[in-house]
Amino acid sequence: MSEHIIQRLGHHGDGIAPGPVFAPMTLPGETVSGSLDGTRLSEVKIVRPSTDRVAAPCRHFRSCGGCQVQHASDAFVSDWKAGIVVDALRAHGLEVEIAGIETSPPRSRRRATLSARRTKKGVLAGFHGRASGVIVDIPDCQLLHPDLMPARLVAEALAVIGGSRKAELHVMATLSESGIDVLVSGGKPLDRDLEVELAEVAARHDLARLAWGDELELSRRPPLQRFGPALVLPPPGAFLQATHAGEAALMAAVSKITRGAAQIADLFAGVGTFALPLAQGSEVLAVEGVAAMTKALDRGWRDTPGLKKVRSVTRDLFRNPMIAEDLRKIDAIVIDPPRAGAEAQIEELAKARVPVIAHVSCNPVTFARDAGHLIAAGYVMDPITVIDQFRWSSHVEMVAGFRLT
Repeated sequence: MSEHIIQRLGHHGDGIAPGPVFAPMTLPGETVSGSLDGTRLSEVKIVRPSTDRVAAPCRHFRSCGGCQVQHASDAFVSDWKAGIVVDALRAHGLEVEIAGIETSPPRSRRRATLSARRTKKGVLAGFHGRASGVIVDIPDCQLLHPDLMPARLVAEALAVIGGSRKAELHVMATLSESGIDVLVSGGKPLDRDLEVELAEVAARHDLARLAWGDELELSRRPPLQRFGPALVLPPPGAFLQATHAGEAALMAAVSKITRGAAQIADLFAGVGTFALPLAQGSEVLAVEGVAAMTKALDRGWRDTPGLKKVRSVTRDLFRNPMIAEDLRKIDAIVIDPPRAGAEAQIEELAKARVPVIAHVSCNPVTFARDAGHLIAAGYVMDPITVIDQFRWSSHVEMVAGFRLT
């Protein structure tokens, strides 16, 4: 057993000692011991703990890989996540002010993907274990909303009838206005008998909707999602923010940045997370690459009285980004790209010189790259709001306004 002093926390939540040596579930300033295997410390024991160390609130923490930093105080985690954003921007030579951090409460996740597998003794459903492919049952999970917890039993039932012992079933479960919405991937090929059994599972667990890959969609009630005053019926598996609290924090920041804009373009609009609430005061051009999501957004707008005009456009913004001519009547942009960012689209926005851009991101590295492009083009960046929807994880999101000088 060797002793090490943890100097910092890495971006994936492991403590890092000189070497480097990576030690899970440790904190800066701690003296730890363990067995060194290459660069990783196992059988870690805390010799001298940090004052930021707390008792993990979830009994599954040590075995489950769903959370990385439950052993740290809330104040430490907030500072660490803000620091990840600051460090990413400084790597591009950019200084930044953090306006604040909004952290979603425990037991508030409204969507999750559970893994399920048949075993010799029955079935397992839950999250993967820490640094392993083993599935860990999570009956007392402190992340998932209580109304989403029954999805564990749904995943088990689906694995029994549609899974195999050789492959995992992936069960994406989402809370909707009318119950749990489920999309399954990795299951057996659909046949008539399986279709009957899936319908029985959906009825027994009172699911709003059950989709089996692209082969089957059983809708018992429309699994509607609310965005501002609008109700939208998303296609199975459509992207949604992880928590209602996180979505509200993002929406508040975006609304503040775009306030007063008569014409707003929402790029990577999804099913209307930002576009539909913004349409209460502005006309919106909503651009999304997935036709099914564009259709859902448009239907949500048409079914909601009192909103200003929303024009929904299906367009692959990676291959065919919006250019200056497309945006000549636009007063403000909202852009919320996937983790890889949208470098080509950001370059076109820099050329278009739209007065205001609200940039939402789930990746500090690509956000910093994009911010560098915009600042080089003459934009000034507002203070950044950090959003922690994935509580106790290493995941971090942010939103900032960019304004032409």
